[in-house]
Amino acid sequence: MAFELTDANFKEKVLDNEGVVVVDFWAAWCGPCLMIAPVIEELSKEYEGKALIGKLDVDTNPETPLKYGIRGIPTLLIFRGGEVVDKHVGVISKAALVEKVEAQLEQLAS
Repeated sequence: MAFELTDANFKEKVLDNEGVVVVDFWAAWCGPCLMIAPVIEELSKEYEGKALIGKLDVDTNPETPLKYGIRGIPTLLIFRGGEVVDKHVGVISKAALVEKVEAQLEQLAS
């Protein structure tokens, strides 16, 4: 299961993380968010121990989306070493998201 991120744990789990973190900004009422939810869940299992794949509900955690200027959901932010290194707004295929995550893992390793 994808890690549940909140305004309270965002700094510790994302900003203080030296590795790669994918944050899915979503809401329960958002159709496209529900479409990519299975992809996020699959990746959370496949990348366990290699990257943190998390979801942040924008309705119950308003501070973090505001800080990052999230205006449309789903928005995926990819962090490496606590910095935003990639962003995608809207639905994304699993293959395209894997490519983005792998690119960041390679950067981390070099």
